[in-house]
Amino acid sequence: MKKIYLLPILALLASCYNQERNCKDYKTGKFEFIQDIDGQQKKSVFERTENLQIETFNGKTDSASVRWVSDCEFVLQKLHPKNMQEKKAIGMKILTTSNKGYTFEYAFVGDAKKQRGTVTKID
Repeated sequence: MKKIYLLPILALLASCYNQERNCKDYKTGKFEFIQDIDGQQKKSVFERTENLQIETFNGKTDSASVRWVSDCEFVLQKLHPKNMQEKKAIGMKILTTSNKGYTFEYAFVGDAKKQRGTVTKID
């Protein structure tokens, strides 16, 4: 019987917990993103200003415009796309932040299939 009374209290406490989101700390700076591609870890390093992101991945550097929708959401659009796939904008949403970086989800704008990743601030 006591367990029945504990359940609503635990549910209430869990619903009050909010993830930290200090997104303004990550609008600009130098970052590192490590992802699994075909079973191998690949590292991407990028530097972001208020409206530009320059990324180096696999020895190639590319740039994209950054348009902030809110403090925690922005859209990336490649400046020099080489094909139709690269012309598609990417929506990014910062989900949680820490003192080292942030966790985010991203997808092509209009695509429902979202992926997640974690970025570390290196400067």
